Amino acid sequence: MGTLTLLSTLEIMGGMELKMSKKELKRHYVIKQCLEGLLTSSQAAQCLCLSTRRIKQLKKEFKEKGAVAVIHGNARRPSPKRLDQEKREIILELRKDECLSHSNFTHFTEILNERYNLKVSYSTIHRLLTQEGYKSPKKRRRRRKIHPTRTRKPAFGMMLQADGSPHAWFGGKDKYTLHGFIDDATGTITGLYMCKNECLLGYNEVLRQTLTQYGIPQSLYPDRYSVFFVNSRKEPTIQEQLEGIDKKLTQFGRIVERLGIEMFPAHSPQAKGRVERLWNTLQSRLPVEFALRGIKSMEKANQFLLEYREIFNKQFAVEPQEKFSAFVPLPHTEDLDRLLSVTFTRKLSSGSTISIQNKLFKIEQDIFPAKTTVTVLLSEKHGLRALINGNFYPISPLNNITKKEEGPVRTGDFPLVVQQLIFSYLLENAKAA
Repeated sequence: MGTLTLLSTLEIMGGMELKMSKKELKRHYVIKQCLEGLLTSSQAAQCLCLSTRRIKQLKKEFKEKGAVAVIHGNARRPSPKRLDQEKREIILELRKDECLSHSNFTHFTEILNERYNLKVSYSTIHRLLTQEGYKSPKKRRRRRKIHPTRTRKPAFGMMLQADGSPHAWFGGKDKYTLHGFIDDATGTITGLYMCKNECLLGYNEVLRQTLTQYGIPQSLYPDRYSVFFVNSRKEPTIQEQLEGIDKKLTQFGRIVERLGIEMFPAHSPQAKGRVERLWNTLQSRLPVEFALRGIKSMEKANQFLLEYREIFNKQFAVEPQEKFSAFVPLPHTEDLDRLLSVTFTRKLSSGSTISIQNKLFKIEQDIFPAKTTVTVLLSEKHGLRALINGNFYPISPLNNITKKEEGPVRTGDFPLVVQQLIFSYLLENAKAA
């Protein structure tokens, strides 16, 4: 048979125009050639990839009905799965909502199903919104050098990736940092906590959540920031070497060393890609979740994150290769409030005072003499506490700058000098340090 030329997509029958697809036009042309004796049934079957029996049926139908015989019976009928007009209008109206307009198509579909009980599929939403000119707000980056994916650790708790993500989580221009740990083997988030900056307090609270719910992990894989590692190039002094100190530790480093957690730094974002991809997902989803619930402060966000962490894990976590858990239960003797505090070691003066950052503090006790070793604990929850021989004693500042600020910070109603210490040791930006 010669080359088939499709001249028109319209077949005229009894004054009625019948629109055909290219496939239908080809079928019409071949069957007509077959009826005119220019092709045998076998040749027509080979041309249309049909059986000879089906060609004979089409020839019969063509004689009885004409060109309409080559059109499938369901071709001009609306699909029974088609979205009805009322639901279509509801979905489009919801998409115009200021909050929902920022959600990507997958997240928007989940919200429609769970929050509004509109049972629709992702493909339906994608087709509808695309037809209406909407685009998914998810970032589309230019293709860069592909980094091979590192094999996951085989068991839950063998390694947690740690990082912080500054972002405008509540909209607007103000950025806050979300701190998080994610398990390398399963993609399970073990802790999330938000602070103004990336700081020691944020990582302490994420560690608290992890220890409380899961236990002590085998290792931690963070950046090289000052919260985790002392970046000084100076060698330990002779005195430090004599005391057995071969490396300097940060406050966070002392905590993980006490717990027996191995900690080693990542030298690039790509090295800990699991947690970097986590931020892409959360930056797309969390602002929408916050807006839906009217959350605009760190305090309310941190309360919700405890709930959202479980929602995320249920949806995105995967099964590990090995069934056992590498997490070790936290000993019952371990006091988390004490463990997660910044600690200083000082010597009592004859007036039962100590100095921190050139500021004097009085310890309310009359038992211990001068030169007694005092461990001072600093935390956002308790402020300053003095620990001597296993017992806590009240501690109060003696400097003139101890007046309380108007509108105390969220650390509680502490003297200004204590607030300054909390900021200096717990809330200071790790990346600026």
